[in-house]
Amino acid sequence: MPTRRHFLVAASGWFATSLHAHAESALPSGTLNRPNTVVVLRHARAPGVGDPPQFRLDDCGTQRNLDAGGRAQATALGQRWKASGFRPTQVLSSAWCRCQETARLIDLGPVRVQPLLNSFFGADEAARDTQVRELSRFIDQLDPRGGPYLLVTHQVVISALTGHGADSGGGVAIELPVAGQKRRVHEIPAVGLTD
Repeated sequence: MPTRRHFLVAASGWFATSLHAHAESALPSGTLNRPNTVVVLRHARAPGVGDPPQFRLDDCGTQRNLDAGGRAQATALGQRWKASGFRPTQVLSSAWCRCQETARLIDLGPVRVQPLLNSFFGADEAARDTQVRELSRFIDQLDPRGGPYLLVTHQVVISALTGHGADSGGGVAIELPVAGQKRRVHEIPAVGLTD
């Protein structure tokens, strides 16, 4: 019997299936610094699941937000990436406050909201599948010579897009094809709060 994860991967079309088929677990040294890399990151630690009833995107006080540990985690991740030379040319975020705050605390450039990165937790199947297809198309159209890129989003989006789960502050690095190479996906482990 297929699991929900398998259904999400199948429903999101060829892009997610292709990513899942060529997934590699280890992140090769230097991958994050390559211009054809798209880092798709789950927001830092924000205890709980989903958002409170009647939350509003224009009011952070109505949402599930980063706690002190999540803020420390995002800051530590930014420091680690700066030390390694990771300098994204674009930093895009879901409209959710926990994603925008993560992106700001990582502090690797101006943050711009990209609605295709928004959570679809609890959304109907058709809306979710449409968003994943549009996000897949958006990533496909990024210039493989113009990055690296940083996209801050939610676990449900990462799972539907790539077939990988992601802990808070973790995600995946997608290598856009260059010179006929196959697209590759590498898991990025979360930065622990004691690292």
